[in-house]
Amino acid sequence: MSWSALLPLAIVLSSMLPGLVIFALPEERHRLRTLLNLAGALLKLSLVGVLFLGVYAGQDYLFRMPLLPGMDLVLHADALSLLFIVLSAFLWFVTTVYAVGYLEGSPHRSRFFGFFSLCVSATTGLALAGDLISFVIFYEMLTISTYPLVVHRGTPEALRAGRIYLTYTLAGGALFVVATAWLRALAGPLDFVATGILSGLDPALEPNLKIIFVLLILALGVKAALVPLHAWLPNAMVAPAPVSALLHAVAVVKAGAFGIMRVVYDVYGIEFAAALGLLKPLAVVAAFTILYGSVRALFQDDLKRRLAFSTVSQVSYITLGIAVAGPLATIGGLVHLVHQGMMKITLFFCAGNLAETLGIHKVSEMSGVGRRMPWTLAAFTLGALGMIGVPPLVGFISKWYLALGGLEAHQPWVLVVLVASTLLNAAYFLPILYAAWFGAPPPAWPHEHLGDARRETTWALLLPPLVTAALVVLLGLFAGAPFSPLQWVKLIADLEYSS
Repeated sequence: MSWSALLPLAIVLSSMLPGLVIFALPEERHRLRTLLNLAGALLKLSLVGVLFLGVYAGQDYLFRMPLLPGMDLVLHADALSLLFIVLSAFLWFVTTVYAVGYLEGSPHRSRFFGFFSLCVSATTGLALAGDLISFVIFYEMLTISTYPLVVHRGTPEALRAGRIYLTYTLAGGALFVVATAWLRALAGPLDFVATGILSGLDPALEPNLKIIFVLLILALGVKAALVPLHAWLPNAMVAPAPVSALLHAVAVVKAGAFGIMRVVYDVYGIEFAAALGLLKPLAVVAAFTILYGSVRALFQDDLKRRLAFSTVSQVSYITLGIAVAGPLATIGGLVHLVHQGMMKITLFFCAGNLAETLGIHKVSEMSGVGRRMPWTLAAFTLGALGMIGVPPLVGFISKWYLALGGLEAHQPWVLVVLVASTLLNAAYFLPILYAAWFGAPPPAWPHEHLGDARRETTWALLLPPLVTAALVVLLGLFAGAPFSPLQWVKLIADLEYSS
C-alpha cells in the first residue's frame, strides 16, 4: 500500500495508539504520560502539515479498507476535510499542553488522557471520512469516547450531565444510522463528492430524500446544538475546562456542524438541496438558534454556562452560512468553523484559569480580576471582542461574509439576525469586561489556589490562551494572506459551486 494511502490512516492512529498505551500507565508515571501526549500531538500536527502541502500540490490521499460486503471504511483528504483536520490537530496540541497543567496532581489522569486521545482520533477520523458510512462510524466513536470525559469528576452533577449527554447523542446517533441506511438503499454508495451525488436520482424519490434530509439534520443537529436539541451542552459544563474547550472548539459541536456541511454540500449538493426546498427551513432554525442562545447567555451568572449558550448561538453561524446557499455565505459559514474554534477555546482556557487560580466560577465574582490576572483577562478580552465581531478580529471576518452572503442571496433578513445577535453578544460580554478591568476587587477571592499573589498562574495554563488569543488577532489582520483560513474556504466555495 502506498504512502498516499497510508497517510490518512497514520493521522488517525497518531493519537489512537498513544491513547491506548496511556490507559495502561500507572498514575505515578506522569512524565511518560505527558511525553506520550505531547509526542502524539506533535506527530499528528506534523503529519497533517504533510497532508496539507500534498493536497495543495494536487496529491490524492485515499485509504480504503473492506468492512462488510459492499461496504468499506474510507479515509480521503479533500479541501473541506483539510479545513477541519488542521483546526483539530492544532487545537488538540494546544489543549494537550493546557490539560497537562490543569490536571496536575488530580486523580485518574491516565483514564482522562486515554479517552482524550480517543476523542481526538474520532474527530480526526470523521474529518477524513470519505463517505457517509465512514462518517457515521467515527461519529459514534466520538460519542462513546467523549462520555467518560464529561463524567470525569464523578460528582452527582457530572453523572447527571453524562446521562443527559448520552440520551441526546445516542438518540441522534440512532437517527443517523437509520437515515444513512435508508439513503444507501436508495442511492447506493455514498462517497462524498463536491456538488453532491443525489441530483441524478429518479424524481419519484424526492419525497423520500426530503424525509432523509430531515432525519440527518436532526441527528447532526444534536451535536451542532441546534435548538431544541441543545440542552445537553450547558449541562456538560460541569466537566473540567480542557473538556469544555474540546467540546466547544475542537470536537463535538464542530463534528455536528461539519456533518451538516458534508450532507448539504457533498451528499445532496447545494443546488439540489435548494431545489428540494430544504435549505430555507434550515436557515430559519439556525437563525432562531443564534438569537435564542444569545438571549439565554444574557441571564447566566455561571461563567461556563454563559459561554456554553454563546456556543449554541455561535456554532449556528456555520449552519446559517450553509443554508443561505450562496458563495459568500458559504465562505462566512465555513471560515467561522475555524474562527469560532479559536475564539471559544481562548474563552474556555481563561475560564479554567480563573477557576483553578482564584476559584472564580461566576460572572458576579469577576470584579477587578483583571488587576490580579491581567494576561488571562487580556486573552479573554480578545476572545470576547472577537465573538462580538469587533474589527479586525476574526469574528468580524465571519460576520462580514455572512452579511454579504445574505445580500447576495437576496435574503436581507440575515442582516437583521446578525445585527441583533451582535448586540446581544455585546450585552453579555461587555459587562464582564467592564467589571473585570474597572470594578473593585473583593477583599479576598473565592478560593485562591496559588499562594504567591504575584504569580498569575502556571505557564502551562497561561501560554495556550495567549497563543490562541494572538491567532484571534492575526487571522483577522492577515485574512487575505495565502494559506489563511479565509483563502482556503474560498477555494472550497469555488469547488462546491462549480458546475
